[in-house]
Amino acid sequence: MPAKNPRISAVVDVGLWKWLRSKAGREGISVSLVVRDILMRVRDDEEERYWAAAGEERLESFSRGDALDHEDVWR
Repeated sequence: MPAKNPRISAVVDVGLWKWLRSKAGREGISVSLVVRDILMRVRDDEEERYWAAAGEERLESFSRGDALDHEDVWR
């Protein structure tokens, strides 16, 4: 029977493996869930950095003189 969610495999060193097992034990979850949660945090951080950079880029090119005011937009 196929798995509900996709699976990945990763090779880690012994120290990292021990840390992951220890963290999983402290949190009462599987090593797989610890790794998933870490990956999700990294993805969120990267996404946040991307949108922050995009916002900075837009701010640099923003011209208040070319911007529309509220009334112009809703006419």
